[in-house]
Order: sequence, then C-alpha cells, then structure tokens
Amino acid sequence: MLSCSYYQVSAGKREFLMGSYMIVRRLATQPKLANAAKRKWKSVVGLEVHAQIASASKLFSGSGTGFGAPLNTAVAYFDASIPGTLPVLNRKCVESGIKTALALGCRVNEVSMFDRKHYFYADLPNGYQITQQRAALANDGLISFPVITPGKKIYYKTVNLLQLQLEQDSGKSLHDEQLKRSLVDLNRAGLPLMELVFGPDLETGEEAASLVKELMLILRRLQTCSCKMEEGALRVDANISIHQEGDPLGVRTEVKNIGSVRSISQAISYEINRQMELVADGGVVTNETRSWDADKRRTIAMRDKEVLQDYRFMPEPNLPPLHVNLKPGSRSTEDLISVAALSEEIPELPEHTRQRLVEHYKLNAETAIILVNEPILLEHFESITKSLPDMPTKVVTNFLINDLLSYCNKLSLDIADCAISANALRDVLKALHSEQINLQAARQLIPLLHTNSAADVSQLITEHNLEQISDLNTIEAYCREAIANQPKTVQQYQKGKSKAIYAIVGEVAKLSAQKANMKVVVECLERLLKK
Repeated sequence: MLSCSYYQVSAGKREFLMGSYMIVRRLATQPKLANAAKRKWKSVVGLEVHAQIASASKLFSGSGTGFGAPLNTAVAYFDASIPGTLPVLNRKCVESGIKTALALGCRVNEVSMFDRKHYFYADLPNGYQITQQRAALANDGLISFPVITPGKKIYYKTVNLLQLQLEQDSGKSLHDEQLKRSLVDLNRAGLPLMELVFGPDLETGEEAASLVKELMLILRRLQTCSCKMEEGALRVDANISIHQEGDPLGVRTEVKNIGSVRSISQAISYEINRQMELVADGGVVTNETRSWDADKRRTIAMRDKEVLQDYRFMPEPNLPPLHVNLKPGSRSTEDLISVAALSEEIPELPEHTRQRLVEHYKLNAETAIILVNEPILLEHFESITKSLPDMPTKVVTNFLINDLLSYCNKLSLDIADCAISANALRDVLKALHSEQINLQAARQLIPLLHTNSAADVSQLITEHNLEQISDLNTIEAYCREAIANQPKTVQQYQKGKSKAIYAIVGEVAKLSAQKANMKVVVECLERLLKK
C-alpha cells in the first residue's frame, strides 16, 4: 500500500501525489467504464513554479544576471565548474527568498541546508544542481486568490504552499538543425531561483492561471522577481490527474515549462480533457512528462516516468547550514539575517489593496480585483482620484476599465505598453466631469493620445471639434428635428411608453454627431413632448 505523503521520500525526489502514484505501470489502476456514468469525475492540479530571483549576481558566483547578454559572457569560473572553485552564497537572494516566504504565510526555518542533486545534462557542467531538498528555506505557506473565469461569478480559492527552496538554474542547450549539432550557453547556469511547490489543491486551468497571476502580483510588489515569463524569469510545471469521487487520486502527468499565464489555463484544460477522453475510451493514463505546444494547442509526450530517476541527493559539502535569526525585534547583522527585520519591509500585498479599494473608495469586489490585477491601471486610478478628489470613483473606474482597458485589449496591447500617461487620463476625465466633452468624445481621445502621447488634451479637443454641445437653442433645434423624424416613436411615448424617449435621444445623438449633452437633451425632449 502506498503512502499518502506528498513526496516520494524513498527515491529522494519530491513528487506530487496527484493520484495513487505508481512506481511501475502494472500497479496502476483505472476506473471501470461501468462506473463512469454513476459518479462524477474530478480533476486535480498542482503547480511547481520556478521564479528567478531579482539579483545583480548569481546565487553562488559574481556573474551578472542580465537577460540577453552575448552567449557565454556572463559565466564565472564556478559556473563553468572549473576545478578548485567554490560557491559563495548570495545574501540578497536569501533575503528575497525570506521576504517571499513571509508574504506567502510560510514558516521560515531557522536552519536550512543545501544539497547536490545529481543528473547529467550537457548544460549542467557540475553534473549536479545545488538545491534544498531535505531542509528548505521555508514551508507550510498559504495563498488565497480570486479566480476569474469569463461568464462565471468570481470566487476565491485557497492553496497550500508546501515548500519554498533556493536553487541554481542550469545552462541552455542550443540545437542547430542545419549543422546537426548542439551548442551550450552557460549564461543561465547558476542563476538564482526560488522553487515554490504548491499542494494539489486546484481543479481547473482557470484556477491554476489565477494562482500564477496572483503569485506574479505578489513577487512584483516584493520586487523579488521580474516575472517576465517571455525571458524565462518565471516557469511553471503543472501536475494533472483525474479520478472519480470516492476513489483514490489518479495517475498524474506533468506538463513542463509552460511559458505564459494564458498557456497555463489552456495546457491544463487540454490535458484534463485528454485524460477524460482517454479513460472514456478504455485507455490508461500513464505517468509521463509532456510539453505544451502553444501553436497546436495540445500537450505532447516527452518521456515516461515509470522508472524513478535516482538523483543521489547528498549534502553540499562546500556550503554550511544556513542559519537565520527568528527572534522577534532582532536586527540583521553581517553574519546573520533577521527575519523580523525583513518582515518590516513587506509592502501592501494585492489582497490588502483589494480590501482597501472596497473599504476606502466603495468599489465593488469585481472592480477592485480588475484594478489590482492590472498594476498600471491601479496606478492610474490612484493618481487620478488623488488629483481629482471630487470626481466620482465610478466614473474613473468605468472609463479605465470599460474604455481604456477595452481599447488595449482590442489592439492586443498590454496596458503597460499604452503610451497614455496618468496626467493625460486625468485631463480627459476632468473635461468629461466638467461636461466640456461627453463620454463618446472621451473615448475618441484614447487613440489620439496613444498615437501622440505628448499632445495636450485641450488642444486635441479643439482640433478635432470634440466639445460637447450644451447650448439650449442648438439642442432644442436638434430635438425638434428628431421629433419630426420619429413620429411613431413620439406617439408611443405620448401613449405612456416612457422608454420610447431614448429612441428619440438616439436620433438627437446621430444628428449632433454624438456631441449633444444627453442630460440637456432628455430634459428638452420631455419639455417639448409634454406640449
């Protein structure tokens, strides 16, 4: 009978038990199709996240960590495994790991240790990776986050963080298909990583993507990781299995190195469906590693994991145990890092920001979640509300979310790459609030400001004739023309169908090229139609 531990301790390799984890394939059991219609199928997902620590130098050497450096130019003697070189632990990386652990509610261990994990890759010069297998930096964390699924109600999910450990990255193999040879770039070798091992507490791809999104928000607030997935600064492995209610967890597959938040959701959703279909057809889910093909939107088998690899873990003899000071009120010294001192440096975390937005600005929970999920949008909101305290917050959030964010989404443009400044947005909203322009004109200003970020808002309003028409005589003329154009609608309104007036309002908007002050238009129409 297999242990219910989350780890395969006997093999020395940490593995999620995303099912009754089988050492050999013949031990695997699959649900019978006869029972498939009787009980509900459930999916189980757990994540392992590798986050590159934001540091000027590597974990155990003084080499630089900048992305895009020429090949093999950020390589110290230690990174290349030159005999006689020794590791020197980067203090900044330890501090970043502790900050991250505290922000995620972990128990920071007073003593942690480094181990050698042996495996042979061409881009791993030492033949082993220095990691923290037996005694990690921190354990037993907890993260709660909102799950946003299109068309469904937002809900919160809580996931356990089993372990946070420090380790070094490997190099990168470059394969030349034309010359039929492989080259090695060691710039990445030794880069500092935090590995975060989450419990198998998720059920869907959307939940997994939401967890990673929340983690990225936290890491960026802490400034412990850039989270630039396109640069490999954050990499995600997903462990996925299915089982029927009441049965032990099923055999799991691992999808490696998923490279974007969107791909996390797509890859996991695909893999869940693949396993469901496989079992429904009488097949057997095997324990294997798969990769995600973003172009074909499918997972592809890489290698099976039926035989556990023996990594021959052993203590790292060149690094002593890492001690930290857990005493309350202590301060860091040259030789000992104080956890209490680092806890004072933790900024406001995303969930606290959401609560503050709801309590202070009276925003609804959904709006607060959207603002916090888009840090640039949040900066704009707080900047605008600070400079325009009399502006209704709902006007600000509606314009930022419904208009600015929608404009960026239509262009497939990241909000961070939008050229419009907070000051320009403030001037647009100021003009809108003072009724110098209407909402339609404010929307027209967005693309104008994006293509010419240095332009003055008042000047653009004048140049493009966007000023709102509020003159009573001009509006009355439009209203009389609209009434003449809509005789049937006028009759419906006068017979008691009050909502019919909005069809006439729409006619006025059309006649005025969307520039008439709708508030004045409604008042004028009501007055004219009562005569």
